[in-house]
Amino acid sequence: MRHDRIKLLLEDDFSKLQNAKIILLGVGGVGSFCLDCLYRSGVTDITIVDFDTYDETNQNRQMWSEMHEDEVKVEALKKHYPEVKIINVRVDEQWVWDFDFDEYDLVLDAIDDTKAKLALAQKCYKKLISSFGSAKRIDASKVEVGDIWKSRGDKFGSKIRYELRKRGFKKKYKVIFSTEEARVKAKGSFMGVTASFGLTMCSEAVKTLIKK
Repeated sequence: MRHDRIKLLLEDDFSKLQNAKIILLGVGGVGSFCLDCLYRSGVTDITIVDFDTYDETNQNRQMWSEMHEDEVKVEALKKHYPEVKIINVRVDEQWVWDFDFDEYDLVLDAIDDTKAKLALAQKCYKKLISSFGSAKRIDASKVEVGDIWKSRGDKFGSKIRYELRKRGFKKKYKVIFSTEEARVKAKGSFMGVTASFGLTMCSEAVKTLIKK
């Protein structure tokens, strides 16, 4: 059966995955691998949110992108994960403040928009797992998990911390980051790292769910 091996691993805790409700924001190089991992692990009540369409430049790092060029990402992904719910919208600051996250057990943030990430931290920190920059790097062994105030080695993460302090935000939430120094200024990307961010996000989600 499809989930026999993970049932052997999680035993009675597997039901917590089946009963979980997750919203995943962004299904690009990080989010698409997180989605695949969650779905294969037994989480099927997943809402995915993205506004983008696939183009040829996505094909070095995004799940299924080579099969769906010019298609809307969330609509294409539903063909592979039929039980997911889709929202085709750009996740910006205003959308975050307007959206009701109360029904979800976890909010997974794989977006790039700084203001939206700040709004997510302020609104959803109790159930948020957020990804920092995965581009410009090649060493997957440098990917780490920690609370927002212990993250390091990432200019994007530094900017997020600075802006949160300006807003008087002092709470903790979990982030995924790399301590590897960026190799280039351009936003070059390598699937070995971007996928590792997504799989780490899935792992952290599963560990959080089975603790509940």
